[in-house]
Amino acid sequence: MQRLSERLTRELLHLPSDRQIVVVCVGTDRSTGDALGPLVGTTLARHAQGMFDLYGTLDEPVHAMNLSETLYTIMRNSKQPYVIAIDACLGQVASVGCIHLASGPVRPGAGVNKDLPPVGDIHMTGIVNVGGFMEYFVLQNTRLNLVVKMADIIAGCISTAIRNIRGAPMPYALPD
Repeated sequence: MQRLSERLTRELLHLPSDRQIVVVCVGTDRSTGDALGPLVGTTLARHAQGMFDLYGTLDEPVHAMNLSETLYTIMRNSKQPYVIAIDACLGQVASVGCIHLASGPVRPGAGVNKDLPPVGDIHMTGIVNVGGFMEYFVLQNTRLNLVVKMADIIAGCISTAIRNIRGAPMPYALPD
């Protein structure tokens, strides 16, 4: 978690302080494997405190049916947003449980042959299971324990990195 936080912090250091950070957590709670994004979003919602905008939680997921609309809302509400995209993906058996941070957008739905718009200036993906055959079935039968643990790590990394570059919010208090 520390290495991912440090790497994400380095990625965010170049951002001007007035550029809004937006975290988009893609996925659905209707599939255990695909719930990584909404779980990250729900965890982050407890820590956002105005340091970043957040889209995609268990209560209000960002998925194939509303992704384009969500991206339009982000562009309408934020001037030059810096988008961090979070998504689950399938991979090789040796990579299950790994979390990747990469520059550029993620292609949501690519593992299940969906053609969705790319998301993010940078992205974090968690490899939740093995790909290559019957992807929908594999996502449905992914261990929830693994997905929850990965979501906690990703949320912790994002929260730490943003706090590192933007500082902890000051509590608001009136003088006596």
